[in-house]
Amino acid sequence: MEEYQQLEQQQPLLYKQLQKSFEHGRIAHAYLFEGDTGTGKRAFALWLTKRIFCLNIIEGNPCNQCVNCTRINENEHPDVLFVRPDGQTIKVDQIRQLKAEYSKSGMETQQKVFIIEQAEKMSIGAANSLLKFLEEPEGKVVAILETASIGKILPTIQSRCQVLHFQPLDREKMVSLLKDEGIGEKTAVLLAALTNSLTKAVEISRDEWFNEAREIIKQWFDYLEKDDLQAFIYVQKRMLKAFKEKDQQKLAFDLLLAYYRQLLVHQVSEGRSKTELRKTAQRVEVILTAYQKWEANVSWQSVCEQLVIRMVHPKLAIGG
Repeated sequence: MEEYQQLEQQQPLLYKQLQKSFEHGRIAHAYLFEGDTGTGKRAFALWLTKRIFCLNIIEGNPCNQCVNCTRINENEHPDVLFVRPDGQTIKVDQIRQLKAEYSKSGMETQQKVFIIEQAEKMSIGAANSLLKFLEEPEGKVVAILETASIGKILPTIQSRCQVLHFQPLDREKMVSLLKDEGIGEKTAVLLAALTNSLTKAVEISRDEWFNEAREIIKQWFDYLEKDDLQAFIYVQKRMLKAFKEKDQQKLAFDLLLAYYRQLLVHQVSEGRSKTELRKTAQRVEVILTAYQKWEANVSWQSVCEQLVIRMVHPKLAIGG
């Protein structure tokens, strides 16, 4: 039952709310789960679905072992359907097919559940077709819509759903959960600065390339903090080889920012002088400016080398 303890830790208020709904027999016919990626929407959707079908509820949680729980975990339950974007959108034919499936009686019970992933990607036709279904549901149907962009969901659909807001994990809780996954504290703190998604953080931590990249940027950070021009040579010597792709280069900036923000927090907690704090804050601004130039398609090498000059010898910097 560890995964359910993790759910409760991630979203304690929502977990209690849904438990009470089951206790009092007040399950809504439609839910809209909204929140950032990685805040637990999918895990809660599966928990809710298993809680509906489970044959052996244990202390308010699905057993995760009965035939229904097993088939839901393996995406093989006949009365549980998923709708995912087909390309860039969820098309009207996908919703029509869903409605056709649900016009039939349940394969094994009268209960049916459908989960729509990235619901904000529904076309206008698909959204309107779903709206009619939500207004006039046939039989015992529970709809779960997941979205990271609630503003793109039709207000009329929102009004037909019970909207549950998934809060981003706070840093301390994120670090604690990552440590529970066997990740060291320093790495956990760094990952919590890079993403709000527990799933993504765990995935990154297991990436061999990430662990190499983290060490490379840490060395670059050390050179910069010592005002050592080795930082300039290091761009060509190590960084160009390690950060070839756009997403890798973005992560390099994110890592450097994370190291500097950690430094700033440390300096504040130690009561360092205003001069030191100002210097660190200015360096964060230099990184953000470099990031903007890179996004504007200035070459990775040029941006990094200019960043070094602006930090180590600002009077030599070209173009500010």
